[in-house]
Amino acid sequence: MAELRKHPLTNDWIMIASHRQGRPQMPKDYCPFCPGSGKVPEHYDVYKYDNDFPALSQNPPEPDPVANEFFETAPAYGKCEVILYSPEHTITLPELPAAHIKKLVDLWVERFNAIREDEKIKYVFIFENRGELVGVTMPHPHGQIYGYSFLPKKLELEVDNARRYLREKDTCLFCEMLRQEVAFEKRVIFRNEHFTVFLPFFTEYPYGVYIMSNAHRSNIAEFTEEERLSLAETLRRTTGMLDSLFDYKFPYMMCMYNAPVNGEDASAYFHWHIAFYPPMRSADKVKFNASSETGAWAHCNPTCPEETAKELRAAYERFMKK
Repeated sequence: MAELRKHPLTNDWIMIASHRQGRPQMPKDYCPFCPGSGKVPEHYDVYKYDNDFPALSQNPPEPDPVANEFFETAPAYGKCEVILYSPEHTITLPELPAAHIKKLVDLWVERFNAIREDEKIKYVFIFENRGELVGVTMPHPHGQIYGYSFLPKKLELEVDNARRYLREKDTCLFCEMLRQEVAFEKRVIFRNEHFTVFLPFFTEYPYGVYIMSNAHRSNIAEFTEEERLSLAETLRRTTGMLDSLFDYKFPYMMCMYNAPVNGEDASAYFHWHIAFYPPMRSADKVKFNASSETGAWAHCNPTCPEETAKELRAAYERFMKK
């Protein structure tokens, strides 16, 4: 089964993908993403791999006959891709040189442009899950790209708020947020010519840093070559900083937010950014999303962002000294 079901209380779409339960358990000494597996080229730097068990596809099956006048279903239309960061099985982003990560950024741009060519796609979501704590079963360095045929609810809220802010204040909501963070200084971790890394005023996660472009860019395809290389170095330093926090490979969810595609032009009010959602609240304690966060979307951060930013700046300095 692979279909979309409408949540009548939130007006959001839920992906039902029960076929993914049938994914085979890989032998411990086998990785389909390593050269020699027969699944990928013998030589590559970065590589796009179509997901073997996609939740969304461009040739989806018809939904099961369970809809009625109240409950809605729709075909699970979309695209699911795996993006391989390197042929090396255990290497991580901070261990890769910026020149290599630049190739990853270029591949993200290439796939963003390719997926948005499909007019049925309304949002292109680039992300990485890292670590067993967030459910990763394949340690080979990789991320994913989903192309949705709908605008997910979180993005719908951000786009609506940004549109309203531009109408009321005649400026970009994200640009103003960045100006406020830079002016306050205490939550900024580091900054370069093109990007700012900071722990937001409102962060729901103790170490939930953002990367935001200093110039107003609505999506990754708008970056110049210089900005792409700068993003590569910024990613290397940000992930290295997280690994240096407690001196282990830090688990996280890394989510890239671009403006929606194939709909209303949001380029004037949506601002490209990356958000990290790390599940740790200390070296050995996990921040679980419990009832308040899950049931009410009412988040509680058990740390003070200004104090946690000091920890992150210290970790950044340790990484830079290596």
